Amino acid sequence: MIRIILPFIALVFGLWAWNLPAAPGAASSWAVYDQSLLLSGLLSIALMSLAMMLALRPVWLERPLGGLDQIYRSHKWAGILAVVFAAAHWLIEMGDDVIESIFGEAGKLHDPDYSGFIDAMRDVAEDVGEFAIYLLFAMLLITLWRKFPYKYWRYLHRVMPALYLLLAFHAAWLTPLQWWQQPVGMLMAVLLLSGSIASGLSLAGRVGRRRQVRGTVTGVKTPARYVTEVTCDLGPAWRGHRAGQFALVTFNTMEGAHPFTIASADQENGTVTFLIKSLGDFTRDLSHKIRVGQTVKIEGPYGCFDFNRRNRKSHQIWIAGGIGVTPFLAWLEALGTNKTTVPEADLHYCTRNAGQDPMVARLQQLCQDFPGINLQIHDSSKGESLSAEKLSTGGPSTAGEEVWFCGPAGLGRVIQQGLRAAPFRLTRFHKEAFQFR
Repeated sequence: MIRIILPFIALVFGLWAWNLPAAPGAASSWAVYDQSLLLSGLLSIALMSLAMMLALRPVWLERPLGGLDQIYRSHKWAGILAVVFAAAHWLIEMGDDVIESIFGEAGKLHDPDYSGFIDAMRDVAEDVGEFAIYLLFAMLLITLWRKFPYKYWRYLHRVMPALYLLLAFHAAWLTPLQWWQQPVGMLMAVLLLSGSIASGLSLAGRVGRRRQVRGTVTGVKTPARYVTEVTCDLGPAWRGHRAGQFALVTFNTMEGAHPFTIASADQENGTVTFLIKSLGDFTRDLSHKIRVGQTVKIEGPYGCFDFNRRNRKSHQIWIAGGIGVTPFLAWLEALGTNKTTVPEADLHYCTRNAGQDPMVARLQQLCQDFPGINLQIHDSSKGESLSAEKLSTGGPSTAGEEVWFCGPAGLGRVIQQGLRAAPFRLTRFHKEAFQFR
């Protein structure tokens, strides 16, 4: 998120400040009011434009931003901040009577005298903007309300591109005319055009269309309680994937797509396997909701949790918690096809009950051919837990150690904070955030 949003805000703020000396009214109270109103509105529509563009799932941004999960995280926070600045814009607009009661009308800046058509359109833009902002507030509250069902939220979320177009209309007509001759106006024109194109593509259902493949479910198993293993045949249309990547999977059109890590290495035959844990309404009892032979739509692959991206000079520490073992199963399976690339690594698997967890046996079987991979099982039913202090450094390394984590967010935060707090410990921490909402 920090990689793109903070520099983006700094750019927008900088171009607004560049234009500030040319603003009328100097440093009067009403000038401060007007510039605050303009800045809050500019930041809001700029961040919303960014959110619309990131919603297109641009693959070319995955590597610089760290994967599609981080792109969606940036999309989410760009949207939240856009609403925050929209709220500030609305409050400032509503506060003109308060400013007038304190400072009077002396120095109040009046709008230029436009022609009848432009003046009428500006009045319409004001009304449209106020209506759209109220809807925007409602959308944010629903999005932050975690108990609101995803299958209904996704339909409401589809309204956002239309809502953006209303706000873009508001911004375009109410932007000061002198801005369009300044760098800030040029930036705004680019953002409004890009955001409008992105909104149009979203409304037309074109997002991710080129990366979508239809296939058939060829296998449904339940290797463990609350876990469903699904195998799909996508045929030659599937362009392959790298071990550790994920895909957006649609079993039910009404339910929509969900992100699942691909649990198998690429066999170059169009076959992919997913291990899906019961975490929500749809995934609960998934084995009873899907069947062999049904059609499945898969979009991808996405993600940078890629074994080939590891630093070969760093000591490798791999940490899996629960269903977070999925990408490591794909890694180990991929290693089996090319044993010359097998690194030395400590693989930590955290489970609630090792005796009843079939993934333990699967990991042990996969690791037995790789003496350089040290598998360690942490069984919480026996009081065994993993912490940063228990992670082996594997001896001195000039490049430090590289941690790849996939599991519960709470466990990841504890381990990452513990590693950061350790003195003289050089660690690079990789993880993915699958909470797209």
